[in-house]
Amino acid sequence: MSATRQRPFRRLPYATVALLSAGVLVAGCTSNTPEDSGSAGGGNQAASDNDEAGNTVTIGFSAPAADHGWMAGITEAARAEAENYEDVELVVAEGTNDVSTQISQVETFINDGVDAIVLLPFDGAAMTPVAIQAMEAGIPVINVDREFDSPFAARTTILGDNYGMGVSAGTYICEQLGDQPDAVVAEIAGIDSLPLTQDRSQGFADALSECGLDVDNRVAADFTVEGGEEAASNLLQAAPQIDALWNHDDDQGVGVLAAIESAGRDEFIMVGGAGSANAMRAIQEGNSVLQATVIYPHTQAADGIRLARLVAQDKALSDLTEVEVPRQIVLNAPVVTTDNVDQYIDNAFES
Repeated sequence: MSATRQRPFRRLPYATVALLSAGVLVAGCTSNTPEDSGSAGGGNQAASDNDEAGNTVTIGFSAPAADHGWMAGITEAARAEAENYEDVELVVAEGTNDVSTQISQVETFINDGVDAIVLLPFDGAAMTPVAIQAMEAGIPVINVDREFDSPFAARTTILGDNYGMGVSAGTYICEQLGDQPDAVVAEIAGIDSLPLTQDRSQGFADALSECGLDVDNRVAADFTVEGGEEAASNLLQAAPQIDALWNHDDDQGVGVLAAIESAGRDEFIMVGGAGSANAMRAIQEGNSVLQATVIYPHTQAADGIRLARLVAQDKALSDLTEVEVPRQIVLNAPVVTTDNVDQYIDNAFES
């Protein structure tokens, strides 16, 4: 395993934390970072007693390869968040899209006796057995973004809201086109075989139905710039008139916008997805069809670092009366427009 340490390793014992019996949904991890931290992993929350240094905890972190702007942002935010705490020592495994390699990384964390593991699995099902192994060894696992197959594989799971992304995008388009029952709505999805894409599309369709609209033209891409450009070119040729377009992913959106510009089309509004910095800059500038984007937080792993620290130190979220960290946290999927882009752009990832 190739890994880098944020600080010199100091091993401290870990007290096993019991699994909670009920799941709790909250908007996010709050009040655990000093107000002036400026972290890439969080917002401007007020400081709390949880910020006071406690026993040093060593956290192992593993995620897929940073071959996508959002995924690169995940690891960067996790590193930045760990730097906010003098009692956190973060060990970062090299990003990999090979399941066997990621399994080996987690096994190394177990053998080294880390205090907690934050894991964004390349394949949630394939990583479930080794995550259970860690839990059985008394090492709490914080599952990020891609869920395991078993509730016994993680102490806490933190997720973006894929279905909610679709709902947010559809609701925004309804607000723009709701008085046009014959409006033509198009969709450029990600990889259709992935549950996250299916969830996003379902949420989009459900929201549109609330205002009497539906998806008239749909294509799928592959979350890459090249794939987005090809899919958008095919869509634009098939649809001579479009009123609104939702593209699931801002990385592939770079290619989508290139295809739109090449085709000379500007009769529709476009909504992006994930919340990249370049998409937000385009929204600020206001000189393209891109009018909004829906955030899928790249800060999930940063929140995972916070949660791992709290669990390992036997603390809770300071804004809740519950005395333990929740079993599940689902983050919000807000729409970013010219009205609120300044609130989000400083924390956005680069495509």
